[in-house]
Amino acid sequence: MLQTLHSIVQDVNAARGLDQALNIIVRRVADSTNVDVCSIYLVDPDSQEYVLMATKGLNPDAVGRVRLRFDEGLVGLVGERKEPLNLENAEAHPRFRYFPETGEERFHSFLGAPIIHFRRLLGVLVVQQAARRRFGEEEVAFIVTMAAQLAGAIAHGEATGGVNPVLSGTKVSRRAFKGVPGAPGIALGRVMVAYSPADLFAVPDREIEDVEREVQLFDKALQVVREEVRELADRLADTVPPDEHSLFDVYLRMLESESLVDGTIQRIRSGNWASGALRDSIAEHVSVFDEMEDPYLRERAEDIRDIGRRILMRLQVDSGDDRSVPEGTILVGEEISASQLAEIPTDRLAGVVTARGSGNSHVAILARALNIPAVMGVAELPVGRLEGKELIVDGYAGRIHIEPGREIRREYKRLLREDAALSEDLMELKGLPAETPCGYRVGLYANTGLMSDITSSLSSGCDGIGLHRTEFPFMVRERFPGEDEQTVVYRQVLEPFSPRKVVLRTLDVGGDKPLPYFPVREENPFLGWRGIRLTLDHPEIFLTQLRAMLRANNDCGNLQVLLPMISRLSEVDEACALLTRARRELEEEGIQTIEPEIGVMIEVPSAAFQIRALADRVDFFSIGTNDLTQYLLAVDRNNARVADLYDELHPAVVRVVDNVVREARTVNRPVTICGAMAGDPAAAILLLGMGVQGLSMSVSSLLRVKWVIRSFSLEQARELTNRALTMDHPADIRLMLNEALEEAGLGGLVRAGR
Repeated sequence: MLQTLHSIVQDVNAARGLDQALNIIVRRVADSTNVDVCSIYLVDPDSQEYVLMATKGLNPDAVGRVRLRFDEGLVGLVGERKEPLNLENAEAHPRFRYFPETGEERFHSFLGAPIIHFRRLLGVLVVQQAARRRFGEEEVAFIVTMAAQLAGAIAHGEATGGVNPVLSGTKVSRRAFKGVPGAPGIALGRVMVAYSPADLFAVPDREIEDVEREVQLFDKALQVVREEVRELADRLADTVPPDEHSLFDVYLRMLESESLVDGTIQRIRSGNWASGALRDSIAEHVSVFDEMEDPYLRERAEDIRDIGRRILMRLQVDSGDDRSVPEGTILVGEEISASQLAEIPTDRLAGVVTARGSGNSHVAILARALNIPAVMGVAELPVGRLEGKELIVDGYAGRIHIEPGREIRREYKRLLREDAALSEDLMELKGLPAETPCGYRVGLYANTGLMSDITSSLSSGCDGIGLHRTEFPFMVRERFPGEDEQTVVYRQVLEPFSPRKVVLRTLDVGGDKPLPYFPVREENPFLGWRGIRLTLDHPEIFLTQLRAMLRANNDCGNLQVLLPMISRLSEVDEACALLTRARRELEEEGIQTIEPEIGVMIEVPSAAFQIRALADRVDFFSIGTNDLTQYLLAVDRNNARVADLYDELHPAVVRVVDNVVREARTVNRPVTICGAMAGDPAAAILLLGMGVQGLSMSVSSLLRVKWVIRSFSLEQARELTNRALTMDHPADIRLMLNEALEEAGLGGLVRAGR
């Protein structure tokens, strides 16, 4: 069964459009199960009906004509129950509805299974047979499994625009797609697709003007790859067995096959650039081999992929990425790395959209730091088809609009004007303290990482840097930066803010922040070798960084060192010992140092319940609510499938943060919040009510949060916090806080809350 499933799914994924995919499904399922009828009914959300979209066995003229209300017929019953329905004599069931135009009077047995994608009912898969019988358990299991497997393919077919005109849905143009908010704001611009150079199937479509040039590039790439394979074959002729060596002959035949060469050239002449045409040709060949029953032949699909990658790399060497970056560029990708984001000039980058990841992925954090609207986890986004298209990014609602119509464009331009007016009003607060009407002062700090953040932070009126992410210089290089290099970078952060405090977090890589030259491959990276765990295992890296921090602080005296991913006391002891050693080494070299304050991030639940013991070792605490929420709720914050479960206003998160603040107060240790929660205007009310001394956030959120603090007394905030601590649902907490903002005349901030 698994092989049949795999083969059908491969067929469907290779289909050109939803119509073809549906017809493949009904034909292959009917053939695989030896049933008389297989049909697919899809939901039309506008008319609130099921529509017969494909069939094998019923009258083909009924496709698109047969429609059932959601409460009508056996198909409607399957959708209502969201479970399979297995009937020996369908016409005897009270919900049976007969459609003469289908010719189904000859078929008596009925098995239907819902097609569900991320809780959304897409339709119903139905098989029927003339014989009166109940389908067997294995047959039911196969149909249920097939429906589940095909849900994603059907959803993707809808998203990419291959929708039959009998449905009310629209094609890829003028489509709205839902993701999760990554960074607040609204952007209008045109798409530039970001993709990994080594990933053939991530290559986007791109229209071309010079067809002959693309054909020449492809021919040249083929010639070079053929020569490379011949040279490799000659070099290994005497060292590998003949059977293995014959693989090179297979490669050469592939590189000379008419189907690959002519197919790609034909696609180029149809208007796609060489890399996109190659992608489609390789995908077509791969799907053929993936369907084969013989295991040896199926393995040849990987050989074809390898050939495709080799040609692609040569194409990229010859043609490069010659795209210009105009103003109003919206960077779109399946995933986007920090280095890809950093390559786009910030004055030209209008928005960021990813198909994977969540609102608290590292790229989303970067986007917030850069004040760039972002939407993450748009699961069905047709990335490869978006190059150059007009896009609206709604970072408040987590929604994007492709090729928006006039009315939508007009509405979003109005919202942009409102945002601009609000930002202008907020500028009046720039020189004022973050102080409640009753006189309670809260430190407002900036989160930084890129050097470009420093200028904006200096002009924001912040009280210092509450979190500087030191990993970015590591991530954008091709090697570990040396001590002198790091010293220069840290001094550029410390010096402009002196005497205001600057918190430098030690290297925090791993999880969603890999180093290209130091890859860490793990099954579960967020629970793996990351943060302090990695640096303690590599004292040569850690000591270099600590020495650089201490040297940079010599003329500034405002350094505070923050340790990430602390889960046990011994990690703090080891890190402090290494810091002491770094100071001693420098002093032995004649370099005097200033002892910095040291703090730990509270982002692992075990640390949250060791506050008193940690206080004996450190000077301050910084709660990283992004990771703390992830670990408390067991939700991977980069996984779009569970993004809706990630909520920093979850009662458990609110209570743990409150408990940490209370515990820290008993041992006289200050607490700062440095996660996204700090920059959320609604959550800021709670944190104020808890008595948090400092909030650290992206500069774009600073004045909004300052407005909140200057609008609520400590007593009001405490009352709201106490109410929140008794609530059971995040939505209730959010609603209460948003209502409080509205009542305080801060309704303009409600949209900025995530």
